[in-house]
Amino acid sequence: MSVRIFPPEEMLETSVSLPLSKSISTRALIMAYLTPGVSVLPTEGISQCTDTAILRHCLENPSATVNVGAAGTSMRFLTALYASMPGREITLDGSERMRRRPVGPLVDALRQLGARIDYLEEEGFAPLRISGRRLSGGRVEMDASASSQYVSGLMMVAPMMEQPLEIHLTGGGAASSPYIRMTAEMMCRRGVEAELEGYDIRVPNTPYLRTAQDAESDWSAATFWYEIAALTAGWVTIAGLRADALQGDRGVEKIFNRLGVQTEYTAEGAELSALPDVYARIDGDMSDMPDAVPSIAVTAAMLGIPFRLSGVEGLKIKECDRLAALRNELLKFGIILESEAESGAGVLAWEGARAPIRALPVVNTYDDHRIAMAFAPAAVFVPGVVIENSGVVDKSYPGFWDALREAGFIVQPADAPIPEAYRNTEAE
Repeated sequence: MSVRIFPPEEMLETSVSLPLSKSISTRALIMAYLTPGVSVLPTEGISQCTDTAILRHCLENPSATVNVGAAGTSMRFLTALYASMPGREITLDGSERMRRRPVGPLVDALRQLGARIDYLEEEGFAPLRISGRRLSGGRVEMDASASSQYVSGLMMVAPMMEQPLEIHLTGGGAASSPYIRMTAEMMCRRGVEAELEGYDIRVPNTPYLRTAQDAESDWSAATFWYEIAALTAGWVTIAGLRADALQGDRGVEKIFNRLGVQTEYTAEGAELSALPDVYARIDGDMSDMPDAVPSIAVTAAMLGIPFRLSGVEGLKIKECDRLAALRNELLKFGIILESEAESGAGVLAWEGARAPIRALPVVNTYDDHRIAMAFAPAAVFVPGVVIENSGVVDKSYPGFWDALREAGFIVQPADAPIPEAYRNTEAE
């Protein structure tokens, strides 16, 4: 369903409770599954979004054919898991978009360790035929420049290997390296002392220990409330948000400080409020927090602040090509981003170039939850903006639209009558 969005009529002041971290939840499920003596996967401290539900279903309902849909994390983690399970014969597949997201670097590394994995169609992509066996361990080289999930998937199955695992990262290291540190820390808390040093990772083949879960509010979801705080100059209280979180996206606090949002932490969470000044331009390396790029790019563009965001090459292989999506959809708001030919695949930039707005924007979400959520707050500047395929937010933040309504936004079906306060405007 498409939704039309109008901003709050009064100054925004709201409190929100975020979903739990999807990144932590998926790792916690895999580690629990591999922990001796654990027969039931945890529910407490686990995000209830679509992606974690898919992973849980795959783990709890073994079958000869496993389809993860659009859940890229599940595809990477389950590839490593099934390859390391002796006697398991699995065909692992996903959506049409998933079949275009590369898995080759992980398969290459697993094969170095003795895995039996065949491509059933295009080389380097799902669907895969996996014949599980105990992997050897030892030293392996891996190109993780496209995704840190290749590394995390391999690390988490190391306790099942014949020898300790040593991973040497090639290609200049791993994308989104904070997620590798997250994996290592969660493993250490479960008795598997993973060590990170430069481009080398060492993981012992010792079994996981049963332990409490590592629940954290989702910093990736928080980025959209930072965006809302920046565009409305209002007040947002986010329950449970922690400065010492394992998640790399906590770094958005510093970038949004330049975009006019102040963060104060309390025992209950984080309080966001407006700052009197914003930076004249934003330059930043986003390689440690690529999921925050859509919200930062849309915020800066709406505020008229030029930006240059580097380290974003991995966005081309997310749920959609997010670089192309941001260029296409921001153009509907009159924002002309630099083309890939001008800026290179690793940079997303805007130097202030504009074009006339021909019609009220209808945002194509490309089946991507973060595109949908990043453009929704643009209603502050363009009341009545339409977001297509609104249900896609269930992938990571099922309660997003309800939270917007509670904050004072009007979120209604796109074909519903225009609210009286906004009649006689362009939205009509």
